[in-house]
Amino acid sequence: MPKHKKPGKSKKRVGPSSLSYCEICYDRKERHQMFRISGCSHSFCADCISTYVKTRLEQNITIIMCPRENCKVPLELEACKPRFPKEVIELWGDLLRDELLCATGGQLYCPFKDCSALLLNDNQEVIAETECPYCHRLLCARCKVSWHSGISCEEYQKLSEDERGSEDLMVRNLAKEKKWNRCPRCHIIVERTEGCLHMTCWCKYEFCYACGAEWTHDHGGCQGN
Repeated sequence: MPKHKKPGKSKKRVGPSSLSYCEICYDRKERHQMFRISGCSHSFCADCISTYVKTRLEQNITIIMCPRENCKVPLELEACKPRFPKEVIELWGDLLRDELLCATGGQLYCPFKDCSALLLNDNQEVIAETECPYCHRLLCARCKVSWHSGISCEEYQKLSEDERGSEDLMVRNLAKEKKWNRCPRCHIIVERTEGCLHMTCWCKYEFCYACGAEWTHDHGGCQGN
């Protein structure tokens, strides 16, 4: 009589696992949840790598390397676009644009601290007086400061840092209007109300009020009077 084999459990072939290991969060993820970096083939879950990139961008870092230790392969913006959140991609693009503008001299910030909006100076002509489109205050795009009324850019840029305040500029304009002069030595503003051209400043320097030259006994009849 033919022998009948006893029914047993059939063995099933087990295929390769569909799970991959993320080296950032240490979890196993489905393959479609992973992001592979071209150039080094290291892979991480899309959530972790996008968070990693966002953290770097918030630190103003635009050249972002693979997070694998000792790996020097940079991530590429174009390769990340299909998998990363929109806000991360937009932030990355904005930072790259700012770097380009800074390198080409086209970057300009509103000088008022309560605004500080990023403005684009892409006009080929050198424009001085302009208005911030955000806070609507006047600024000088050439000097990158609030508008210095009554003084040219060339004059402004020759001033020291402690002479560029709004009150200092008002005094400077008033001195120009009243035809006051500065002491050639200490540069303090001196007003002549009456008398001759011989001036003695508080710093003890003696000079001619008309031409600014040092006063001497033979300086009489100055042509600058």
